[in-house]
Amino acid sequence: MASLTVSSVAAPGFVHRSRRNAELVLLVLALVVGIGAYAAVGLGVDHRVPADIYRYGGWLVALVLAAHITIRLVAPYADPVLLPIVAALNGLGLAVIHRIDLARAAVGKDNDFAARQLIWMSLGVVLFIATLVVISDHRNLQRLTYTSGLAAVVLLLLPMAPGIGRNINGSRIWIHVGSLNFQPGEVAKVLLVISFAGYLVLHRDALALAGRRVAGIDLPRGRDLGPILSMWLVSLVVLMSQRDLGSGLLFFGLFIVMLYVATERSGWLAVGGVLFVVGVSAIWLLSGKIGFLAHVRNRFDIWLHPMEYFDRSPGSGQLVEGLFGMSWGGLIGRGFGEGRPTRVPYAESDFIIASIGEELGLCAVMAIIVLYALLVERGLRTALISRDDFGKLMAVGLATSLGLQVFTVIGGVTRLIPLTGLTTPFLSSGGSSLVANWVIIALLLRISDHARRPLPDLVVVQDDTNTQVIRGVS
Repeated sequence: MASLTVSSVAAPGFVHRSRRNAELVLLVLALVVGIGAYAAVGLGVDHRVPADIYRYGGWLVALVLAAHITIRLVAPYADPVLLPIVAALNGLGLAVIHRIDLARAAVGKDNDFAARQLIWMSLGVVLFIATLVVISDHRNLQRLTYTSGLAAVVLLLLPMAPGIGRNINGSRIWIHVGSLNFQPGEVAKVLLVISFAGYLVLHRDALALAGRRVAGIDLPRGRDLGPILSMWLVSLVVLMSQRDLGSGLLFFGLFIVMLYVATERSGWLAVGGVLFVVGVSAIWLLSGKIGFLAHVRNRFDIWLHPMEYFDRSPGSGQLVEGLFGMSWGGLIGRGFGEGRPTRVPYAESDFIIASIGEELGLCAVMAIIVLYALLVERGLRTALISRDDFGKLMAVGLATSLGLQVFTVIGGVTRLIPLTGLTTPFLSSGGSSLVANWVIIALLLRISDHARRPLPDLVVVQDDTNTQVIRGVS
């Protein structure tokens, strides 16, 4: 009988520390930002610390600690920076929304946005915890490639259904259920990332084949243009039917970025950019002849000539007032209670960045942009260190969705691009956006936990004729 020799060797590579204590320290700083901003609002508006700050601060601490403890238990090697950034943004957003509530209460308007936002944050944290507990391995989601894609298409079409869809400010991106308004596109973007990642893992080799080389760019083969043309048509349908430039840009841009990362072919970026410009130009030309596209053209006109549309309806009053407010705030802002953010319609949602710019100044706006940049960077870093292709593409898609959404919203408020109907992640008042983005962070943490977790030991079983290496046996 052949003799067996068994030896154990350590797995190659770096062994990462869990870094949960570092996350806890950063969470304390994030809570100082959120609770401190809430206290500053009370001091600035009423010249006293809010009486309910202990109840508010206690609930905020409880939510953040629940999320942190869950990560310690089920994803101990996850990225330690993601949750603190989200906690800081969410806490600051709640304080600013509370400031706007106080201003609205002074003139007798609806002023319960902060309370509702705190409820939505609670639901978001619950789903965050549920996602981490239920999804023990992100690779299991690859089985849902086509199911999630179909569900995403259904959600995108729901606002078009009579009796359910609701038109708000010219854009039809909402559904009305009971007393709640819900934006299904926020959930659809998560499902689309899963679907795109699963599809590209299976077909990236065919899509990576280069066709003709033009101007130094390897363009894809004509036979492989089917997926990008299909996504282009879907984005145009969304743009035309929902009359929202932001959603079309988000979904199409998301697919193009993931396609480029999967294939490493810059030609896909060129083709995608050309297709998007052609599609938007066609809609612009048709908007004068097709009535329901007039809202899209109006957004472009307001963007190009804001002062000319100031007194019109629909006009540029919202955009111009936001720009004036940020200009008045200057570098360090007027201070909480010293501005007039309610002059801007939807200051608590679409234009919350303008409200922050007015009362906290350009410094605060730049700090927020840096936080978003760090959030996207940590997502892309997770993609770089991920050990499986599906995880890489999924992390890229989730990080890109956050980055594109921030770009379209802040770009619209600052008049870099036309206004969109999207909300600023974690800052703006909006339940569907907040809940969906908490789920996105949970998925990124699950992928990063898998990527940063130390590899198990290797057991080498050797006999006289062959050698076998068995991974994962200690």
